[in-house]
Amino acid sequence: MRSRWMVVGLAAAVSVGLAAPQATTPKAFASDNGIAVNAPLMGWSGWGFLQRDPSAAKFKAQVDALVSTGLKDAGYVYASMDDFWYKCPGSQGPDVDSNGRWVTDGSLFPGSGGKDGMEVLADYVHSKGLKFGLYVTPGISAQAVAKKTKIAGTSYTADQIATSSSASNFNCKGMRNIDFGKPGAQEFIDSWADEFADWGVDYLKLDGVGPSKTADATAWSKALRQTGRPIALNLSASLSASNGATWSSLANSWRIDGDIGASPKGYSFPLTSWTNVSKRFDDAATYQPYAGKGGWNDLDSFGVGNGDDDGITPPQRQTNMALWALASSQYMLGADLTDLDPGDKALLTNKRLIAIDQDGIPASRVIKDGDEQVFAKREKNGTWYIGMFNTDTSSSHTFSLPLAQLGLSGSAKVTDMINNDKPLGTMSTYTTSVAAGGVALVSAVPVSGTGGTGALVSADSGKCVDTDGGSSYLQGTKEQIWTCNGGLNQQITPTSTGELRTMGATECLDVHENGTSPGTVVSQWNCHGGTSQKWTVKSDGTIVAQHSGLCLDVVGGKTANGTGLQLWTCNGGANQKWSWSYN
Repeated sequence: MRSRWMVVGLAAAVSVGLAAPQATTPKAFASDNGIAVNAPLMGWSGWGFLQRDPSAAKFKAQVDALVSTGLKDAGYVYASMDDFWYKCPGSQGPDVDSNGRWVTDGSLFPGSGGKDGMEVLADYVHSKGLKFGLYVTPGISAQAVAKKTKIAGTSYTADQIATSSSASNFNCKGMRNIDFGKPGAQEFIDSWADEFADWGVDYLKLDGVGPSKTADATAWSKALRQTGRPIALNLSASLSASNGATWSSLANSWRIDGDIGASPKGYSFPLTSWTNVSKRFDDAATYQPYAGKGGWNDLDSFGVGNGDDDGITPPQRQTNMALWALASSQYMLGADLTDLDPGDKALLTNKRLIAIDQDGIPASRVIKDGDEQVFAKREKNGTWYIGMFNTDTSSSHTFSLPLAQLGLSGSAKVTDMINNDKPLGTMSTYTTSVAAGGVALVSAVPVSGTGGTGALVSADSGKCVDTDGGSSYLQGTKEQIWTCNGGLNQQITPTSTGELRTMGATECLDVHENGTSPGTVVSQWNCHGGTSQKWTVKSDGTIVAQHSGLCLDVVGGKTANGTGLQLWTCNGGANQKWSWSYN
């Protein structure tokens, strides 16, 4: 098959597009709860295999296997119970205690010595050196409303905070929405979170969340924090990118798609399908700006682990793992861990894949051309990780990727990341055949320097172009000058299409609303190929916006840390002169 993607000159303009409106507030990360600060969480989720038929014995068997198979040692440390752990007698909603909270199904999860069945299970998980996860949905049970159960620690009752409309509970049903403007509403969620904390919960999945459930997500986020126990919050599912900043401010991870599973209702296998895996490509690209420190995108659990029961081919299993890793998605297993396929186990414990996931740098999609897609990200040490995906399930494709297209100048040592760190040679263009539904995942280490990536230093102040906040991927984040420190937010990568990429080369220096007037703000925006992100780096040290012909300028010629960047009429001033500094 023909090779794609010819290199063009550095100053060349490509597809025309308009910049989206500039954001005005910084991203509020969830890192203040101290969980998943630098990398997404790893573990096993019960929904993938146990589905609708969990029990303490079945759950413990999976916990034991997490340890015995070496998966725990590889970093998979959360064991999460999903739905069907509580009593559900019918459409009237889950059974509740005297304070309106769900009651554990003791026939499936027996208590012991006065401890609730969930606490007993949490103790078992903790005894294995693992962390325990649990599941809940928004609202309050209709049974609590009918019984007018008391809200712990208050004089209010369940019927005083409930509305007449139904809340999301996909299986048991019978949940009612909560009016969080009513006194006692937050206190009810607080009491439930306190109970989970007392049981030893370390991770909580709040399912059935969407824009209409923002108040529930906010209440649970607050409630978990006030317990004093570190409890990660996961929001689910198919959450809209238009609310990405909201979800990232509330939780440690958020599901950006539906269930990965493809089995008929009530069955465990197949774990997934190619349709369910491949639909994640667009979502991983769209949601990339919202992933970062303290909060991560969740592409759902893997459909990998049980061989033919996975529902996808071996090349597609590599794609499943590689896309999740490049996206720095929450890394959750979904298979029957007591019956792992040897080839799948090797993939699940692949140290290189896990390291790519855990680097905390969500990759950007740099190419989408028919059945061929490329995702890439740059590490702080200058190494690039590049995934070339063939989404055609009927035939292999030949990829020919000039590394300069990523901003990596000169040659690089290329290594296969999936197949035992196999050296592939030193090259400036990587050409390979990719199997149907498969991926070529490689590292590219520049032969010298940092592969075209360096700091842009102001001739006037000696300070570096800097993305405000240090780790923010929020679109519209301020670009400024700051004392040079070698941080990821000061590393700029010029690409062959005229972009100036930052934040691991996943974001671009962008002219606000494609403006052409002196004084137009320059900020960070998700790279989209539009003219607002095209620059010409000139030999005289100036950097010119191609669309307007104006120069990159330090506001007012000031030299203080935090001084913003703008466009201004080119005048040869020192505050418009820049030089490259390479580590």
